[in-house]
Amino acid sequence: MKIVILDAYTVDQGELSWDGLKELADVEAYERTSPDEVIARCKGAEMVLTNKVVLDASVLNMLPRLQYIGVLATGYNVVDLEVASRQNIVVTNIPAYSTESVAQMVFCHLLNIVSHVDYYAIENRSGRWSNSPDFCYLDHDLIELNGKKMGIVGLGNTGMATARIATAFGLQVLAYTSKDEDNLPYGIKKVDLDTLFEQCDIVSLHCPLTEDTLHLVNAERLATMKSSAILINTGRGPLVDDAAVAEALNSDQLAAYGADVITTEPPAADNPLLSAKNCYLTPHIAWATREARQRLISICTENVRAYLDGEPMNQVN
Repeated sequence: MKIVILDAYTVDQGELSWDGLKELADVEAYERTSPDEVIARCKGAEMVLTNKVVLDASVLNMLPRLQYIGVLATGYNVVDLEVASRQNIVVTNIPAYSTESVAQMVFCHLLNIVSHVDYYAIENRSGRWSNSPDFCYLDHDLIELNGKKMGIVGLGNTGMATARIATAFGLQVLAYTSKDEDNLPYGIKKVDLDTLFEQCDIVSLHCPLTEDTLHLVNAERLATMKSSAILINTGRGPLVDDAAVAEALNSDQLAAYGADVITTEPPAADNPLLSAKNCYLTPHIAWATREARQRLISICTENVRAYLDGEPMNQVN
């Protein structure tokens, strides 16, 4: 049995181990694979692993030997599930491997915004503190989180982990969720979406990307928020309208935006968020702690083992 990994570098830059997978099959790993290389590289393989390389109908129709696709991520929109199912190809994903890491990034962004850690660190590297006439200097208002309202849109694994951390900071948590309010942990109040955006000092996005949530945060929604509000997005880039958020930031309609995702990745050089005021972007790395990536490889290996044993797990089609 042969396994081809199409974009191994997205998960492992050489510091992690795929040994468990290599015990199960002959593994051929590529750091990156361009669209015109996919068919040739997959031609002789019964199993293919991909993170972001697209396996659509035009590719799958050319791979009659393919039996299994393992998506090296939670989202599996890179695979045409309908065609895969029609060709009896099992497709699996990696659920919940980065929950704590992503929730951690929410507060990396939030704490940087309210305490300006990055700003002061840069200033001090250039000698600002050394040349200060006083023991400290304040260029920005600092914000205490305790007692503020944090709205969480979506209470899946990551949303719930974010809520848990939020309560530890003394934040009042309001949530937009399909879960029954009676079953929510103590300290989380269920509200409608309008109430959440209107009342909260901080809004963090954790819902899936669907037709209904595309541009959930648009010009109209932003107009309902407090001008002092902070928006955090570690979910999916297209949950927000990039141009609308940039305009809200530049016009002081929104105080700050911290995001680990953007609509098109990597972003075009002229994406308005890259130059917007008080916009803090990280390059889709919330999931990528060493611990989460090793966990991803371990779950991937168990997915393959289960498939070979005739009992697929984490199957999405």
